[in-house]
Amino acid sequence: MEPIDNLASFHQLSMPVVIALLVLFYGGTLWLSIRISRRDESVDGYMTSNSQVGFGLSTASMTATWIWAASFYAASTSGYKYGISGPLHYGMWGALMILFIYPFGRRIRAVAPDAHTLAEVMQARHGRTSQMILAGSNLVGSVISLMVNFTAAGALMAILTPLDFQTGVLIAGIGVLAYTLWSGFRASVLTDFAQVIAMLGAAALIIPLVYFGAGGTQMVHDGWSLLSSEQASLWSRTAVLEQGAPFFVAVLAYAIGNQTIAQRLFAVREDLIKPTFITATVGYGATVIGLGMIGLIALLVGVVPVDGDHNNLLPQMASSYLTPFFVGVFFVMVIGSLSSTADSDLAALAAIVMTDVYARNLARGPVVPERMLWVGRITMIVATTLGVVFASFQLDILSMLVFVGALWGAIVFPVIASFYWPRVTSSAFNWSVLVAVVLFILARFGLVPLHGASGAVFEALAAVGAGVVLGLMSFGFFGLRCALVVGGLGTLAALPFMHGFLRDYPVLLSSLTAYGSSMLVCTALSLRSRQNFDFNRIRQQVTTFADAADDDKENSHA
Repeated sequence: MEPIDNLASFHQLSMPVVIALLVLFYGGTLWLSIRISRRDESVDGYMTSNSQVGFGLSTASMTATWIWAASFYAASTSGYKYGISGPLHYGMWGALMILFIYPFGRRIRAVAPDAHTLAEVMQARHGRTSQMILAGSNLVGSVISLMVNFTAAGALMAILTPLDFQTGVLIAGIGVLAYTLWSGFRASVLTDFAQVIAMLGAAALIIPLVYFGAGGTQMVHDGWSLLSSEQASLWSRTAVLEQGAPFFVAVLAYAIGNQTIAQRLFAVREDLIKPTFITATVGYGATVIGLGMIGLIALLVGVVPVDGDHNNLLPQMASSYLTPFFVGVFFVMVIGSLSSTADSDLAALAAIVMTDVYARNLARGPVVPERMLWVGRITMIVATTLGVVFASFQLDILSMLVFVGALWGAIVFPVIASFYWPRVTSSAFNWSVLVAVVLFILARFGLVPLHGASGAVFEALAAVGAGVVLGLMSFGFFGLRCALVVGGLGTLAALPFMHGFLRDYPVLLSSLTAYGSSMLVCTALSLRSRQNFDFNRIRQQVTTFADAADDDKENSHA
């Protein structure tokens, strides 16, 4: 079978068509945001829509935010690299993590019903240092997420249009900023609804069209010989160790450490948290697994990514096997997916800087709502600029996702424990995160030898980390006793398996080490304390800014 690697064989959209589609999409989203804009925006509305978003909008927004361009590109890359099991690992574990959020989400909302960010809650729970650790990690993660989405835009434009990579990145940055800047989170949620309908509809058409366009069952028969034994296996060990397990661990951290998810948790009506997250789980899993299969089709037909860049794989396949009309549909689908997450990142970054940097730390005296809003808008402009600049590096999307998620693994246990266990202290939180991040970096970049005794220590910590991951998932759904049993058995089962073996897989080793070390340090320091924190203090300290403004007015009148 002849490899497909020549751009000349691809269909590119003409410049007038590209301009029309971009004007239609970004002009439409801008029109929607203008329709809901207010001359005097509410600070709480700008960040969480006053915590009154209904089922339809919240489900669509959660689905659109989780199904981002990286899901398309990274899932197809996974199918191309690992064969049959690659898209399943990517889609199933990502979907499971949406489901994983809701039991913890209900606890977080019960403790802090008026919160705007998780870091804000950590300030009330542990103080300023813990707040800034969480806020800082969220800022870094959201800027990287912006970079990933703008990278996807550049790859799309470079393959499907006469525009080059940098122009595509710039267009996406300006387009998303334009409709998000004034109304913030409210604009993000409303446009998500339209974007997710377009995405899911387009995906339902495009996946079978690519399959049959590539040859259908005959293509599978002819191309099967191109697969290695691992790629042809549904239970590929390589796929589990290099893709499935690291991504499973990474997305667990995304569920807790990502402000875009937390923001939707604080925005949806409290009684709708469970149905919202369950529905988004199904929508995400089905869509992403299907799109990941396009990468498998690329492997079966012998596609070679342009310039060796896996980010080009998905637009290559669309250009090769779709009619011009559906290439345009695909173009809008990817633009919609990357924009829905990019606007969420901008809203998240604005909320963090407005709340955790300005209102809770820098402001002297009463918070001025108008000033807070402009802090948020300036943050969006700066973040967009950073995202566009970093996107020019054209880093591999799948690798960036796994790295950021693994790094966030350091905060998962301390954050969750802080919402349930009154003995967790600020020093336990801070030291556990610091130790976990240091050990993660040492293992991930090979800064210490991963053989002999040091390798065995890291593998033992990783075995503990595997137990932590399983225990946390069990705890969310079945309670503490089940979590202790599952976590303990998971660690014991992992120890002999990982010894002398996991050191050859530094991505997974470092990820699990972050979980294991943070749990051990946080638990050890908390057991030494006699603190019995009253969680009612969080509800009293973390209030809406509208309430704070009213209190300030009453005090001034008094």
